[in-house]
Amino acid sequence: MPSRETSARPPPLASAARKGRGTVWAIEHRFSQRVHEAFDDGWRTQAQQAGEDGASLEEGPGPATQVIEERVKTILAGNDSPDIGFDLSINPYRGCEHGCSYCYARPTHSYLNLSPGIDFETRIVAKVNAAERLREALGSPGYVPLDLNIGSATDAYQPAERRLRITRSVIEVLHEAHHPFSLITKSSLVERDLDLIAPMAERGLAAVYVSITTLDADLARRLEPRAAAPHRRLRTLRTLAEAGVPVGVSVSPLIPFVNEPELERILEAAHEAGARRAFSIVLRLPWEVNPIFQQWLQQHMPERAARVMARVREMRGGRDYDARFGTRMTGQGTWAQLVRQRFDKTCARLGYSRERQVLDRSQFRPPPLNPAQGTLF
Repeated sequence: MPSRETSARPPPLASAARKGRGTVWAIEHRFSQRVHEAFDDGWRTQAQQAGEDGASLEEGPGPATQVIEERVKTILAGNDSPDIGFDLSINPYRGCEHGCSYCYARPTHSYLNLSPGIDFETRIVAKVNAAERLREALGSPGYVPLDLNIGSATDAYQPAERRLRITRSVIEVLHEAHHPFSLITKSSLVERDLDLIAPMAERGLAAVYVSITTLDADLARRLEPRAAAPHRRLRTLRTLAEAGVPVGVSVSPLIPFVNEPELERILEAAHEAGARRAFSIVLRLPWEVNPIFQQWLQQHMPERAARVMARVREMRGGRDYDARFGTRMTGQGTWAQLVRQRFDKTCARLGYSRERQVLDRSQFRPPPLNPAQGTLF
Protein backbone atom coordinates (compact mmCIF):
# COMPACT_ATOMS: atom_id res chain seq x y z
CA MET A 1 0.00 0.00 0.00
CA PRO A 2 1.42 3.45 -0.87
CA SER A 3 2.44 5.66 2.00
CA ARG A 4 0.07 8.31 3.30
CA GLU A 5 2.49 10.94 1.96
CA THR A 6 2.05 9.52 -1.54
CA SER A 7 -1.75 9.41 -1.25
CA ALA A 8 -1.86 12.99 -0.02
CA ARG A 9 0.07 14.37 -3.01
CA PRO A 10 -2.20 16.18 -5.49
CA PRO A 11 -2.54 14.00 -8.58
CA PRO A 12 -1.36 15.62 -11.83
CA LEU A 13 -4.73 15.22 -13.54
CA ALA A 14 -6.47 17.15 -10.74
CA SER A 15 -4.59 20.35 -11.44
CA ALA A 16 -7.36 22.14 -13.35
CA ALA A 17 -9.66 24.28 -11.23
CA ARG A 18 -13.37 24.30 -12.03
CA LYS A 19 -15.60 27.31 -11.63
CA GLY A 20 -17.96 26.99 -8.67
CA ARG A 21 -16.00 24.24 -6.90
CA GLY A 22 -13.30 24.51 -4.27
CA THR A 23 -11.70 21.32 -5.56
CA VAL A 24 -12.45 18.60 -8.11
CA TRP A 25 -10.06 16.19 -6.43
CA ALA A 26 -11.68 13.02 -5.14
CA ILE A 27 -8.88 12.60 -2.61
CA GLU A 28 -8.86 9.27 -0.81
CA HIS A 29 -9.74 9.61 2.86
CA ARG A 30 -7.50 8.38 5.64
CA PHE A 31 -9.56 5.23 6.29
CA SER A 32 -9.41 4.05 2.67
CA GLN A 33 -8.05 0.57 2.14
CA ARG A 34 -6.91 1.51 -1.35
CA VAL A 35 -5.09 4.58 -2.54
CA HIS A 36 -5.23 5.66 -6.18
CA GLU A 37 -2.85 7.91 -8.03
CA ALA A 38 -3.76 9.55 -11.34
CA PHE A 39 -1.42 8.90 -14.26
CA ASP A 40 -1.34 10.57 -17.65
CA ASP A 41 -0.67 7.82 -20.20
CA GLY A 42 -0.48 10.25 -23.10
CA TRP A 43 -3.79 9.34 -24.71
CA ARG A 44 -6.24 12.07 -25.76
CA THR A 45 -9.93 11.91 -26.56
CA GLN A 46 -11.03 12.86 -30.04
CA ALA A 47 -12.46 16.10 -28.70
CA GLN A 48 -9.14 16.97 -27.06
CA GLN A 49 -7.29 16.18 -30.25
CA ALA A 50 -9.66 18.45 -32.13
CA GLY A 51 -8.95 21.16 -29.59
CA GLU A 52 -5.23 20.79 -30.10
CA ASP A 53 -5.86 21.24 -33.83
CA GLY A 54 -7.49 24.61 -33.18
CA ALA A 55 -11.14 23.64 -32.57
CA SER A 56 -12.81 25.34 -29.60
CA LEU A 57 -13.59 23.22 -26.56
CA GLU A 58 -16.20 23.98 -23.93
CA GLU A 59 -15.55 22.90 -20.40
CA GLY A 60 -17.81 20.01 -19.45
CA PRO A 61 -20.36 20.43 -16.68
CA GLY A 62 -19.05 20.10 -13.18
CA PRO A 63 -20.19 17.35 -10.82
CA ALA A 64 -23.77 17.97 -9.73
CA THR A 65 -24.72 18.29 -6.08
CA GLN A 66 -26.55 15.32 -4.59
CA VAL A 67 -28.54 15.72 -1.37
CA ILE A 68 -28.75 12.53 0.69
CA GLU A 69 -31.54 12.50 3.26
CA GLU A 70 -30.67 10.95 6.61
CA ARG A 71 -32.77 10.26 9.68
CA VAL A 72 -30.45 10.70 12.65
CA LYS A 73 -30.72 9.26 16.14
CA THR A 74 -29.42 12.38 17.88
CA ILE A 75 -28.94 16.00 16.83
CA LEU A 76 -27.19 17.62 19.82
CA ALA A 77 -23.41 17.19 19.86
CA GLY A 78 -21.44 17.92 23.02
CA ASN A 79 -18.21 19.91 23.03
CA ASP A 80 -15.22 19.03 25.18
CA SER A 81 -12.74 21.45 23.62
CA PRO A 82 -11.55 24.30 25.86
CA ASP A 83 -10.89 26.35 22.69
CA ILE A 84 -14.60 26.63 21.83
CA GLY A 85 -17.00 28.85 23.75
CA PHE A 86 -20.16 26.76 23.62
CA ASP A 87 -21.32 23.49 25.14
CA LEU A 88 -23.61 22.02 22.46
CA SER A 89 -23.86 22.26 18.71
CA ILE A 90 -26.34 21.46 15.97
CA ASN A 91 -25.23 20.86 12.40
CA PRO A 92 -28.29 20.18 10.21
CA TYR A 93 -26.06 19.13 7.29
CA ARG A 94 -22.94 17.08 6.69
CA GLY A 95 -20.78 18.42 3.91
CA CYS A 96 -21.12 21.91 2.52
CA GLU A 97 -21.75 23.14 -1.00
CA HIS A 98 -19.97 26.44 -0.33
CA GLY A 99 -16.79 24.59 -1.31
CA CYS A 100 -14.31 26.47 0.88
CA SER A 101 -10.93 24.93 0.16
CA TYR A 102 -9.70 25.51 3.72
CA CYS A 103 -12.72 24.04 5.55
CA TYR A 104 -11.58 22.13 8.64
CA ALA A 105 -14.78 20.03 8.52
CA ARG A 106 -13.83 18.30 5.26
CA PRO A 107 -12.26 15.28 7.02
CA THR A 108 -15.64 14.43 8.62
CA HIS A 109 -16.77 13.02 5.27
CA SER A 110 -14.21 10.27 5.82
CA TYR A 111 -16.52 8.75 8.44
CA LEU A 112 -19.15 8.39 5.69
CA ASN A 113 -16.62 6.62 3.41
CA LEU A 114 -16.74 9.67 1.13
CA SER A 115 -13.96 11.88 -0.15
CA PRO A 116 -13.15 15.02 1.86
CA GLY A 117 -12.48 16.58 -1.54
CA ILE A 118 -15.18 16.84 -4.18
CA ASP A 119 -17.63 14.61 -2.27
CA PHE A 120 -17.66 17.05 0.65
CA GLU A 121 -19.01 19.74 -1.71
CA THR A 122 -21.31 17.57 -3.81
CA ARG A 123 -22.60 14.81 -1.50
CA ILE A 124 -24.58 16.75 1.09
CA VAL A 125 -26.21 14.75 3.90
CA ALA A 126 -29.39 16.44 5.17
CA LYS A 127 -30.60 15.49 8.65
CA VAL A 128 -34.26 15.68 7.76
CA ASN A 129 -35.57 14.75 11.22
CA ALA A 130 -33.35 17.23 13.08
CA ALA A 131 -36.27 19.18 14.55
CA GLU A 132 -37.97 16.01 15.76
CA ARG A 133 -34.81 14.82 17.51
CA LEU A 134 -34.22 18.26 19.02
CA ARG A 135 -37.74 18.34 20.43
CA GLU A 136 -37.14 14.96 22.05
CA ALA A 137 -33.81 16.09 23.51
CA LEU A 138 -35.13 19.35 24.95
CA GLY A 139 -38.21 17.61 26.34
CA SER A 140 -36.34 14.77 28.01
CA PRO A 141 -36.39 14.67 31.83
CA GLY A 142 -33.47 16.42 33.39
CA TYR A 143 -32.42 18.42 30.34
CA VAL A 144 -30.67 21.63 31.38
CA PRO A 145 -30.14 24.38 28.77
CA LEU A 146 -26.53 25.05 27.84
CA ASP A 147 -24.77 27.35 25.39
CA LEU A 148 -25.86 26.09 21.98
CA ASN A 149 -24.43 26.96 18.56
CA ILE A 150 -25.85 26.18 15.12
CA GLY A 151 -23.55 25.66 12.14
CA SER A 152 -20.22 25.28 13.90
CA ALA A 153 -18.97 22.61 11.46
CA THR A 154 -20.89 23.03 8.19
CA ASP A 155 -23.02 25.99 7.19
CA ALA A 156 -26.63 25.63 8.32
CA TYR A 157 -27.75 28.01 5.56
CA GLN A 158 -26.01 26.43 2.59
CA PRO A 159 -28.00 26.20 -0.70
CA ALA A 160 -29.89 23.00 0.22
CA GLU A 161 -31.53 24.82 3.14
CA ARG A 162 -33.49 27.07 0.78
CA ARG A 163 -35.59 24.06 -0.21
CA LEU A 164 -35.34 21.72 2.78
CA ARG A 165 -35.78 24.31 5.57
CA ILE A 166 -34.22 22.02 8.18
CA THR A 167 -32.41 24.84 9.96
CA ARG A 168 -35.62 26.83 10.12
CA SER A 169 -37.45 23.87 11.66
CA VAL A 170 -34.72 23.61 14.30
CA ILE A 171 -35.02 27.32 15.15
CA GLU A 172 -38.81 26.90 15.35
CA VAL A 173 -38.32 24.34 18.14
CA LEU A 174 -35.82 26.59 19.93
CA HIS A 175 -38.26 29.49 19.57
CA GLU A 176 -41.07 27.42 21.06
CA ALA A 177 -38.86 26.29 23.96
CA HIS A 178 -37.36 29.74 24.58
CA HIS A 179 -33.95 28.07 24.28
CA PRO A 180 -31.05 30.48 23.62
CA PHE A 181 -28.74 29.87 20.69
CA SER A 182 -26.06 31.45 18.54
CA LEU A 183 -25.34 30.65 14.93
CA ILE A 184 -22.56 31.31 12.46
CA THR A 185 -22.94 31.47 8.70
CA LYS A 186 -21.54 32.79 5.42
CA SER A 187 -25.00 32.88 3.87
CA SER A 188 -27.52 35.68 3.45
CA LEU A 189 -30.31 33.11 3.69
CA VAL A 190 -30.29 33.68 7.45
CA GLU A 191 -32.32 36.85 6.72
CA ARG A 192 -35.26 34.62 5.78
CA ASP A 193 -35.62 33.52 9.40
CA LEU A 194 -35.61 36.96 10.98
CA ASP A 195 -39.27 36.50 11.91
CA LEU A 196 -38.03 33.90 14.43
CA ILE A 197 -34.57 35.21 15.27
CA ALA A 198 -35.42 38.87 15.88
CA PRO A 199 -38.10 38.26 18.57
CA MET A 200 -35.76 35.82 20.31
CA ALA A 201 -32.92 38.34 20.15
CA GLU A 202 -35.15 40.94 21.75
CA ARG A 203 -35.55 38.57 24.71
CA GLY A 204 -31.82 37.85 24.93
CA LEU A 205 -32.13 34.43 23.32
CA ALA A 206 -30.27 34.73 20.00
CA ALA A 207 -27.07 36.07 18.45
CA VAL A 208 -25.64 35.71 14.94
CA TYR A 209 -22.06 35.71 13.70
CA VAL A 210 -21.26 36.23 10.03
CA SER A 211 -17.98 34.89 8.65
CA ILE A 212 -16.22 37.40 6.38
CA THR A 213 -12.91 36.09 5.11
CA THR A 214 -12.15 38.74 2.50
CA LEU A 215 -13.56 41.92 0.96
CA ASP A 216 -12.08 40.99 -2.42
CA ALA A 217 -14.88 39.54 -4.57
CA ASP A 218 -12.46 37.79 -6.93
CA LEU A 219 -10.59 36.11 -4.08
CA ALA A 220 -13.90 35.11 -2.47
CA ARG A 221 -15.06 33.44 -5.70
CA ARG A 222 -11.94 31.32 -5.74
CA LEU A 223 -11.63 30.69 -2.00
CA GLU A 224 -15.33 30.20 -1.14
CA PRO A 225 -16.91 29.60 -4.57
CA ARG A 226 -20.56 29.11 -3.60
CA ALA A 227 -20.80 31.29 -0.50
CA ALA A 228 -22.40 34.74 -0.53
CA ALA A 229 -20.27 37.54 -1.96
CA PRO A 230 -18.48 39.77 0.59
CA HIS A 231 -20.70 42.79 -0.05
CA ARG A 232 -23.77 40.60 0.46
CA ARG A 233 -22.51 39.35 3.82
CA LEU A 234 -21.94 42.93 4.93
CA ARG A 235 -25.52 43.73 3.93
CA THR A 236 -26.69 40.73 5.97
CA LEU A 237 -24.81 42.06 8.99
CA ARG A 238 -26.54 45.40 8.55
CA THR A 239 -29.98 43.82 8.07
CA LEU A 240 -29.61 41.72 11.23
CA ALA A 241 -28.30 44.62 13.28
CA GLU A 242 -31.12 46.91 12.16
CA ALA A 243 -33.58 44.20 13.20
CA GLY A 244 -32.14 44.29 16.72
CA VAL A 245 -30.16 41.05 16.51
CA PRO A 246 -26.76 41.11 18.26
CA VAL A 247 -24.28 40.42 15.47
CA GLY A 248 -20.59 39.64 15.35
CA VAL A 249 -18.00 38.95 12.68
CA SER A 250 -15.64 36.04 12.31
CA VAL A 251 -12.50 36.88 10.32
CA SER A 252 -11.63 33.22 9.89
CA PRO A 253 -9.56 31.54 8.82
CA LEU A 254 -6.75 34.04 8.71
CA ILE A 255 -4.37 32.85 5.97
CA PRO A 256 -0.93 34.45 5.80
CA PHE A 257 -0.33 36.48 2.63
CA VAL A 258 -3.80 35.57 1.30
CA ASN A 259 -6.46 37.35 3.37
CA GLU A 260 -4.31 38.29 6.38
CA PRO A 261 -3.37 41.71 4.88
CA GLU A 262 -7.10 42.60 4.93
CA LEU A 263 -7.59 41.97 8.64
CA GLU A 264 -8.06 45.60 9.69
CA ARG A 265 -10.20 46.50 6.67
CA ILE A 266 -12.57 43.58 7.27
CA LEU A 267 -13.02 44.53 10.91
CA GLU A 268 -13.67 48.15 9.94
CA ALA A 269 -16.24 47.23 7.27
CA ALA A 270 -18.04 44.80 9.57
CA HIS A 271 -18.18 47.32 12.39
CA GLU A 272 -19.59 49.94 10.06
CA ALA A 273 -22.28 47.41 9.07
CA GLY A 274 -23.28 46.81 12.69
CA ALA A 275 -21.08 44.03 14.08
CA ARG A 276 -20.16 44.60 17.71
CA ARG A 277 -18.32 41.38 18.50
CA ALA A 278 -15.39 39.82 16.67
CA PHE A 279 -13.15 36.80 16.71
CA SER A 280 -10.55 35.30 14.41
CA ILE A 281 -8.98 31.87 13.97
CA VAL A 282 -5.81 31.17 12.03
CA LEU A 283 -5.74 28.63 9.21
CA ARG A 284 -6.11 25.01 10.34
CA LEU A 285 -5.03 22.14 8.07
CA PRO A 286 -6.03 18.85 9.74
CA TRP A 287 -5.84 15.56 7.86
CA GLU A 288 -7.00 15.78 4.23
CA VAL A 289 -7.53 19.56 4.36
CA ASN A 290 -3.76 20.01 4.12
CA PRO A 291 -3.21 18.57 0.61
CA ILE A 292 -6.51 20.01 -0.64
CA PHE A 293 -5.58 23.52 0.45
CA GLN A 294 -2.04 23.21 -0.86
CA GLN A 295 -3.42 22.14 -4.22
CA TRP A 296 -5.68 25.22 -4.17
CA LEU A 297 -2.63 27.40 -3.53
CA GLN A 298 -0.80 25.87 -6.49
CA GLN A 299 -3.84 26.40 -8.72
CA HIS A 300 -4.65 29.98 -7.75
CA MET A 301 -1.52 31.49 -6.17
CA PRO A 302 1.47 29.46 -7.34
CA GLU A 303 3.82 32.44 -7.01
CA ARG A 304 3.22 32.67 -3.26
CA ALA A 305 2.34 29.07 -2.33
CA ALA A 306 5.76 28.29 -0.82
CA ARG A 307 5.74 31.54 1.14
CA VAL A 308 2.26 30.87 2.55
CA MET A 309 3.14 27.36 3.69
CA ALA A 310 6.45 28.49 5.20
CA ARG A 311 4.58 30.97 7.36
CA VAL A 312 1.94 28.35 8.28
CA ARG A 313 4.72 26.02 9.45
CA GLU A 314 6.35 28.83 11.38
CA MET A 315 3.21 29.23 13.50
CA ARG A 316 2.75 25.46 13.84
CA GLY A 317 6.14 24.59 15.32
CA GLY A 318 7.57 23.52 11.96
CA ARG A 319 4.62 21.30 11.03
CA ASP A 320 1.72 21.86 8.67
CA TYR A 321 -0.73 21.47 11.57
CA ASP A 322 -0.69 21.33 15.33
CA ALA A 323 -3.88 19.96 16.89
CA ARG A 324 -3.07 20.76 20.51
CA PHE A 325 -5.67 22.58 22.56
CA GLY A 326 -4.62 26.11 23.36
CA THR A 327 -2.65 26.71 20.16
CA ARG A 328 -4.64 25.12 17.33
CA MET A 329 -6.90 28.18 16.97
CA THR A 330 -4.20 30.85 17.44
CA GLY A 331 -0.91 29.34 16.37
CA GLN A 332 2.38 30.13 18.08
CA GLY A 333 5.53 32.09 17.40
CA THR A 334 6.30 35.63 16.33
CA TRP A 335 3.92 35.86 13.38
CA ALA A 336 0.96 34.53 15.37
CA GLN A 337 1.70 37.04 18.14
CA LEU A 338 1.94 39.96 15.69
CA VAL A 339 -1.38 39.06 14.06
CA ARG A 340 -3.02 38.74 17.46
CA GLN A 341 -1.72 42.19 18.40
CA ARG A 342 -3.09 43.67 15.17
CA PHE A 343 -6.46 42.07 15.84
CA ASP A 344 -6.56 43.20 19.48
CA LYS A 345 -5.58 46.78 18.70
CA THR A 346 -8.08 47.10 15.87
CA CYS A 347 -10.89 45.70 18.02
CA ALA A 348 -10.00 48.13 20.81
CA ARG A 349 -9.88 51.08 18.41
CA LEU A 350 -13.27 50.25 16.89
CA GLY A 351 -14.95 49.32 20.17
CA TYR A 352 -15.51 45.62 19.53
CA SER A 353 -16.31 43.35 22.44
CA ARG A 354 -14.14 40.23 22.56
CA GLU A 355 -16.60 38.33 24.74
CA ARG A 356 -19.36 36.13 23.39
CA GLN A 357 -22.89 37.46 23.64
CA VAL A 358 -24.37 36.31 26.96
CA LEU A 359 -27.75 34.71 26.35
CA ASP A 360 -30.50 34.07 28.88
CA ARG A 361 -31.01 30.41 29.77
CA SER A 362 -33.57 31.12 32.50
CA GLN A 363 -36.50 31.43 30.09
CA PHE A 364 -36.22 27.83 28.85
CA ARG A 365 -39.29 25.64 29.04
CA PRO A 366 -39.42 22.08 27.67
CA PRO A 367 -41.40 21.89 24.43
CA PRO A 368 -44.32 19.45 24.21
CA LEU A 369 -43.26 16.17 22.61
CA ASN A 370 -46.35 16.39 20.44
CA PRO A 371 -46.49 19.99 19.13
CA ALA A 372 -50.07 19.53 17.90
CA GLN A 373 -51.21 18.64 21.42
CA GLY A 374 -50.19 21.93 23.07
CA THR A 375 -50.07 22.46 26.82
CA LEU A 376 -52.46 23.43 29.60
CA PHE A 377 -50.35 26.39 30.71
